[in-house]
Amino acid sequence: MKKIKINGGKDLIGSIKISGAKNSAVALVPASLLSDGVVTIDNVPNISDITALNEILEYLGAKVTRENDKMIIDQTNLENKEIPESKAKKLRASYYFMGALLGKYKKVEIYFPGGCSIGARPINLHLKGFEALGANVIEKGNKYIITAENLKGNNIYLDVPSVGATINIMLAAVKASGKTIIDNAAKEPEIVNVATFLNNMGAKITGAGTSEIKIIGVDKLNNGFTEVIPDRIEAGTYVIAGALMGNDLKIENIIPEHIESLTLKLKEMGVPLQIYDDYLIVSKTDNMKPVNIRTLGYPGFPTDLQQPITSLLIGCSGISILEETVYENRFQNVAFLNEMGADIVVDGRKIYIKGPKQLSGKEVIATDLRAGACLVLAGLKAKGLTVIKEVDHILRGYENIIQKLQKVGADINLVDE
Repeated sequence: MKKIKINGGKDLIGSIKISGAKNSAVALVPASLLSDGVVTIDNVPNISDITALNEILEYLGAKVTRENDKMIIDQTNLENKEIPESKAKKLRASYYFMGALLGKYKKVEIYFPGGCSIGARPINLHLKGFEALGANVIEKGNKYIITAENLKGNNIYLDVPSVGATINIMLAAVKASGKTIIDNAAKEPEIVNVATFLNNMGAKITGAGTSEIKIIGVDKLNNGFTEVIPDRIEAGTYVIAGALMGNDLKIENIIPEHIESLTLKLKEMGVPLQIYDDYLIVSKTDNMKPVNIRTLGYPGFPTDLQQPITSLLIGCSGISILEETVYENRFQNVAFLNEMGADIVVDGRKIYIKGPKQLSGKEVIATDLRAGACLVLAGLKAKGLTVIKEVDHILRGYENIIQKLQKVGADINLVDE
């Protein structure tokens, strides 16, 4: 069983380079299926979620070549067939094959996706979008069969600005006849990344990054190229690490606007930050003020950084309030933080964090990806040894997290025992 062991209290000095965005890459890879030729995706992170997507691509007949962080995908011999449960359940983002295969072949058979257990994450908005385009959705147990004689553009209003639904509907609509408008669309940078990729292949998409996306259907998508944007969640995680233990820690290859909701909060707390065009420098401080944080869709504070920043709020002098508005089961890290010495009270969708508190190393469990990141951060700060179990959650979302932290001075190791 793999575990992460951390001897806390070590200053982090040097530079960490941010990888390509997980949440972009896991959509770009399925989006490549819409091409009838060869596509190239650069800056792809080497994480297990990408490996799982590659397995599905190869199962469908695509030829996948990896060259360092570049992925070349040849769709020439692609075959549309049922994606089995054993492959679909490995990650949440397998649902992007719904939109891509429906758009290309007007039919897809796939089992319900997997991923972290962080609360109800229904795909009803995705399915409603497909139906609005003319598809018929049949649910058989845990399997979906989605078919359409023809896909026709339509006006689609999302009750919630869901990133997954926005991207999936976009994938299905690029080859639909006529015009599709997605209203109340999510605005995340990852959506812009996917839209740019599709446009590079010949799609006609405007408005990505705003609440209204317009898509004019085309008959064919050709070869294409794109580069995965820097991972704003990975960047935020390491910026928080710097606020915990940094000594002029440099976080490079970032887009500062993408993490502005975090850096503004850190400045409010009193964390020393120097922000430049594509990097920042962050250091720890002993005098942090408490803050209130509420998670929202982009450009608000991201739900994926809610758990990681909890480890930092423990050190603030006073009571911080953190409200989670996106997922109802995203406080599974709290019990472990309290075992380590935190004083956190859960009240529905809010937690109250009383500080400052000194953490002590314990044996803890990574219940999901971002909870695991939170516990890694807590371990970097804690006195003594922290042992984190079920670390596959962490490794599937952070490229080379052990090596990156070791390089800047953390005493952290991945062990198999």
